[in-house]
Amino acid sequence: MKTSGIGGQAVMEGIMMKNGESYAVAVRKPNGKITVKKDVDHSYVKHEKLKKIPFVRGIFNFMDSLVLGMNTLTYSAEFYEEDEKPSKLDKLLEKYLGGFGEKFLMGATVATSIILAVAIFMVVPFLAIRLLSSFIVSEILLTLLEGIFRVGILLGYIALISKLEDIQRVFMYHGAEHKCINCIENGMELTVENVMKSSKQHKRCGTSFLLVVMLVSIFVFLFIQVDANWLRIVLRIALVPVIAGISYEFIKVAGSSENKVINMLSKPGMLLQNMTTKEPDESMVEVAMEAVEAVFDWKEFLHQYNNENEGEGLAESQVEIKREEKQGEKEKAAEPIPVSQKTETREEKITEVPEYGIRDNVTKHSGLNSQVQPVANEDKQIPAPRLTKVDDSTKGVMKLTWEKVKKASGYVVYRKTEDEVYKMYSDIKKNYFEDTQIEDGKVYYYRVRAYVEKKGVKTFGQVSAIESNGYDATVKSKY
Repeated sequence: MKTSGIGGQAVMEGIMMKNGESYAVAVRKPNGKITVKKDVDHSYVKHEKLKKIPFVRGIFNFMDSLVLGMNTLTYSAEFYEEDEKPSKLDKLLEKYLGGFGEKFLMGATVATSIILAVAIFMVVPFLAIRLLSSFIVSEILLTLLEGIFRVGILLGYIALISKLEDIQRVFMYHGAEHKCINCIENGMELTVENVMKSSKQHKRCGTSFLLVVMLVSIFVFLFIQVDANWLRIVLRIALVPVIAGISYEFIKVAGSSENKVINMLSKPGMLLQNMTTKEPDESMVEVAMEAVEAVFDWKEFLHQYNNENEGEGLAESQVEIKREEKQGEKEKAAEPIPVSQKTETREEKITEVPEYGIRDNVTKHSGLNSQVQPVANEDKQIPAPRLTKVDDSTKGVMKLTWEKVKKASGYVVYRKTEDEVYKMYSDIKKNYFEDTQIEDGKVYYYRVRAYVEKKGVKTFGQVSAIESNGYDATVKSKY
């Protein structure tokens, strides 16, 4: 099993899928048609380094997920509230806050949800169990009982809402979300048949995260040794981010590990998912597949998956033969291709790139699915760069950032618009690129590839997909 990195959430009659900062919401409308909304989720934390610090990143990730979840849930619900008239609150917000009314309401909703969750799951269990302090002297036992009561509230809440008809359908879409991800991560093509036979449980599930939070809180609170009850409550509330950070790290490790101990520790969360995921029907799976395909190149993922598992099950001698064959292919690819041969196998055109003053090759392709053709020296072992950020906050400028490829000497960036062909910007040494020729409202497509240079010969790696792993490379300037 190979982790894909994508995650999601069930919404009203639909699915939200997220890959890196790109997300898509697929909803089946009342008329039976599927609509897909695709966008970029801009994190509230602008400093990339903060989002990479273990135990700290989980706090920010949780907040971002909560806000995105509320936004997408509200969006999906709008399709089933078309005949409803604006409430008095809606009219007041529109009158005094204008376009900020919706954002204010969303922020207030998220803040209220957090306050209620902390009160119900942290404060109420503490106060309830303290009623037993006259009969139970041991602080350790009281803390353990508090934790059991907290888990009981969670189970009771899930059991209660699962009786609602709308929630039952949300749980079915939740199952469809998990099945799609499991289908891909187990190396199967994304078809309705394959998805339906995949598991509806997944170790990276939010349900598992909630249970881990409940269990981790028990161990954390065991170390709170203060006398005043008010101070115990304050410390419980203050430690919520710490607990969330620890829980996030466990879920992150569990999602990409097949370690027996990790699998055993993940079992309780997987069992709890039986309450929050239900078997979907094929129409629900179709919606989930639309959401996946909008943000994730699953075909490229399966290609990489199959390459990694290519040697499994072969005898040692067979594996060695394959290595020799690959080495021979590399040596053959490294041989320079005569100009006449290039002309026969590939149409070329020379173009001027004004902002860099570079004359380079342009492939004669157009359209959304344009492919950048192979270069003379190519090595599939050099991975495609993973785009991590697209910034158009400065008018007229588009800045792309990607993860560094190990041992890469440099990068090239391909860029096109809907009515142009790809232009190649070469000899980029850093892991970012600034396009200073951005026109208002135009859509731009970017693809990146790394190269390794030895003795003056450049060997190029894989090209990032149009919908690159982790980020949508189709960007529309907001100016």
